[in-house]
Amino acid sequence: MVHVLSGRTLLRPTDPDRSRAFYGEQLGLAVQREFGTGPERGTVYFLGGGFLEVSGRAGSAPAPGLRLWMQVEDVAAAHEELRAKGVDIAREPVREPWGLVEMWIEDPDGTPIVLVEVPADHPLRYRPGI
Repeated sequence: MVHVLSGRTLLRPTDPDRSRAFYGEQLGLAVQREFGTGPERGTVYFLGGGFLEVSGRAGSAPAPGLRLWMQVEDVAAAHEELRAKGVDIAREPVREPWGLVEMWIEDPDGTPIVLVEVPADHPLRYRPGI
């Protein structure tokens, strides 16, 4: 088995500056490191237990099927904050039948992002008897 120490998701945006503004300013992700120069320079953001790297430039929108899942403490608070920053909300916060509270947004290239709140009583957070 390969012993993985860390991982990151790499995005190649069609407009790197626009994507850095979205992830850094609108979403407020903290920068872990930056590298290179010019418009295609790399920016790596902290993403909970992993990292999100925005670097290079794509000729077209990202491949279908790519989704980002970001757990937040409070989806309602994230909703208000992101709306105030001008982020388009693709789907308002909803408590799903499986018990998670989810809100959907998209990055500037249309990459779907699911912001998820795990309620205190959800089995992902609390398992009686364990």
